[in-house]
Amino acid sequence: MKIIMLGAPGAGKGTQAKRIAAKYSIPHISTGDIFRANIKNNTELGQKAKTYMDKGELVPDELVVDLIMDRFKEADCANGYVLDGFPRTIPQAEALDKALTANKEAVDFAINVEVPDENIINRMSGRRACVGCGATYHIEFNPSKSEGICDVCGEKLILRDDDKPETVKNRLSVYHEQTQPLIEYYSKKNVLKEVDGTKDMEEVFSSIVDVLGK
Repeated sequence: MKIIMLGAPGAGKGTQAKRIAAKYSIPHISTGDIFRANIKNNTELGQKAKTYMDKGELVPDELVVDLIMDRFKEADCANGYVLDGFPRTIPQAEALDKALTANKEAVDFAINVEVPDENIINRMSGRRACVGCGATYHIEFNPSKSEGICDVCGEKLILRDDDKPETVKNRLSVYHEQTQPLIEYYSKKNVLKEVDGTKDMEEVFSSIVDVLGK
């Protein structure tokens, strides 16, 4: 079962990807993890990726696909995987499809966790992080016992820059421009499944299981 997770930043797709991986005993694969592992192990592909990253440049799509296809060869991918954070653009999706087709493989499901922008802005701007231990809270869904104070270490809680409404709006505009077209792309391939990400986390996961099968 080869699954791609889609959804705007803050939609909760990473959380759901981890749960899918645990339920179906397949690996949760994020491009960030692949980059870090290859650089740490000083692989040839990792060295190539590092030359771009060290210059602050984006790693080319072809190289990212090479790294991902290399990861797919590992034993834990025998029954499939959940790919999170890639592809982000149509060219990346096309490059991935081309590589999979060469191996006589294809994506089985592209799951879009659908959440309106307004909900995401409210969700992310309500996050609070501890300056001491890094614990995270939410002023509405998971508040600390004392307002603005961490339950774990007693340090103060802050709204991080990347959770501020103006930053979130900017990230969402990039998403709509670059990544949202993937929804139509996978819809045309008849593998797109949409779930309502505004529901409770358990309900969202239940909807995904209904799609994938028990």
